[in-house]
Amino acid sequence: MLNPVDHSPASRRDQFKAAAVGNVAGERRRKQAIIIGKERRDAVVRAKRMRRADDNDEGMMYDEPFSDKIINEETVRAVQELKFLFSSSSKDSSQKKIEALRKLRRLLSCSSNPPVASAVEAGVVPILVKCLEFGSSDEQLVEAAWSLTNIASGDSELTLAILPALPLLIAHLGERSAAPVAEQCAWAVGNVAGEGEQARDLLSSQGALLPLAKLLLLNKPMLVKTAAWALSNIIKGPSSKAAVELFKVDGLSEAIIRHLTKGDEELVVEIAWVVVYITSLAESQTKLLIKSGLLPPLVAWLSSSESLSLLTPVLRSVGNLVAGDNSNTDALLDAAKDLPGGLFGCLVRCLGSEHRTLQKEAAWTVSNIVAGSLQHKQLVFGSRVVPTLLHLLATSTFDVRKEAAFALGNLSVMPAGESQLPQPIMEHLSMLVERGCLPGFINLVKSPDLEASRLGLQFLELVLRGLPNGQGSKLVEKEEGLAALEVLEYHDNDDLRSMANELIDKYYGEDYGLEEEYGPGIAEVVRGGEEYPSWRKGWVVNS
Repeated sequence: MLNPVDHSPASRRDQFKAAAVGNVAGERRRKQAIIIGKERRDAVVRAKRMRRADDNDEGMMYDEPFSDKIINEETVRAVQELKFLFSSSSKDSSQKKIEALRKLRRLLSCSSNPPVASAVEAGVVPILVKCLEFGSSDEQLVEAAWSLTNIASGDSELTLAILPALPLLIAHLGERSAAPVAEQCAWAVGNVAGEGEQARDLLSSQGALLPLAKLLLLNKPMLVKTAAWALSNIIKGPSSKAAVELFKVDGLSEAIIRHLTKGDEELVVEIAWVVVYITSLAESQTKLLIKSGLLPPLVAWLSSSESLSLLTPVLRSVGNLVAGDNSNTDALLDAAKDLPGGLFGCLVRCLGSEHRTLQKEAAWTVSNIVAGSLQHKQLVFGSRVVPTLLHLLATSTFDVRKEAAFALGNLSVMPAGESQLPQPIMEHLSMLVERGCLPGFINLVKSPDLEASRLGLQFLELVLRGLPNGQGSKLVEKEEGLAALEVLEYHDNDDLRSMANELIDKYYGEDYGLEEEYGPGIAEVVRGGEEYPSWRKGWVVNS
């Protein structure tokens, strides 16, 4: 017997996956939200960002023509100069301090290998913290925060070096700060958050969330974009606490929808990543966003955008939504009803994209839809989604084929019931087999990936059990599925070995093929026990 289905509320969106891999939809969705930072975000938007010098920045620029040695030496001298100026009591040193800060910042913004380590070793952080003290000019605050931003864009040791500056960086996120100051401080905070879970927890404990969230209320696109990026770095999980905390800010939902609807593409990208983590981690807050009008701008971008960096978080947000209540799927279908092809037309567009990321995200989204109600399965079955998934199962890269298989598997079973095994939807299952899906699933059975192999076995079980008159056994054998099962009879993994043996014993036992070869009734004779015909003697495999 294959793994039983989890009937908890969290698993009802993911029946075929639960039967195949023992997972539940809610948990898988949360795990996806956590790992997306590593798998996808780094390919589109770096978790840490260095701020380079502006094009209109005047003065000497340090770049590739200068050797690392020269730049490092210049950096150490710049730090020593800052130390001297801040130890001086001269009243006319303010402008000299800003000039020295600017020189240091330019050094830390240059080349592909900026000398941030040399600056830290020379003792720059305490000086930069002093530069952030209240009463400093905005120009000084921006220059100091910019240098700290670039230091924090480095490796872990360098990022941790600026922790003493966090209280002042967070304090300057407040509404009394000038926009350039708040933006640069948000950038530095975002880089620290990109370091990992402990850094995110530290920022939350020091009160970074609410002032960043309040920045989203403003109509200042550059500032909002940076604040949204920093927020997404902090709330990405695994705990939902930070995502929930954001909504203590009145008007946040409306601000998010406004930026999604009216913002330029770069701003929408960053806001969409905030939506990704909210929809993956915070159910009640997701409902608030939907009520505020989240769905129309999401499906509009999904239908019209050609940008991978934008479509990735938008599609991920849609996938998170359909992994929730069936009502979310209904609401999305309604929001997209006037678009070409509706919601499924949008998903087909992504499934047919040249980008593997979009193909995989779209297949994952479909798998969540068809893990829902019977009505949703039937709507997908009658759409152009299914031929596209079959094509991906046969031709795409492994990770995309695996997600396409999950979607096709979910399409083939009834919604969760009381039985241990998912019951096949015969019309769907028969059509998929007729259209040639079996080789794709059998290839998954052969995969070294345990989840994929288990998924393939689960679908073969559906075919063997569901198709009438023993058709499943013959079709699976014809496509070399029996050979794949026999290989797993000696697999190191106990579950795979047990599943394969049980399928072989049940559907390819000693009497398999006898009626076809010798006519009706012979199987009953064989199963009689003592009345084995003479030609069978010595041929029975000992158990």
